[in-house]
Amino acid sequence: MDVDTLIDPGAILPDLRANSKKQVLQEMAARAAEITGISEREIFETILGREKLGSTGVGNGIAIPHGKLAELDHIVGLFARLSRPVDFDALDDQPVDIVFLLLAPQGSGADHLKALSKVARLLRNRGIVDEIRDTRDGNTIYALMTNAMAQNAA
Repeated sequence: MDVDTLIDPGAILPDLRANSKKQVLQEMAARAAEITGISEREIFETILGREKLGSTGVGNGIAIPHGKLAELDHIVGLFARLSRPVDFDALDDQPVDIVFLLLAPQGSGADHLKALSKVARLLRNRGIVDEIRDTRDGNTIYALMTNAMAQNAA
């Protein structure tokens, strides 16, 4: 499973302006609704419900919110580079400026976990994350992520 199967260039928000974790999740749910055809409210409530179990802010300014939706037939990813960091209740108490949202079908099980693992590995690459932070161009961000995944697979 490669990044280009999880996300397409239209699912990248290269300069998302938000003032809070809730606003980030709302904006990403709105874009996810456009992509999937599932209601924004259902997506938002799903990812917010997951956040209530524990923050998906994994540290180093990165969050990987995720959730499962019965209406989905494949895993969908969305990426946001925030214009300025927001408090995300992250494990290291640092604000977040990189967010990768994963939505999976209800019965995806292992595929959902594989996708989460793949995204986490990608975002642990400090060089790639630094390059992503240095650009506001969605196509450049997409290229950086897909090229990094291709190199890791080789």
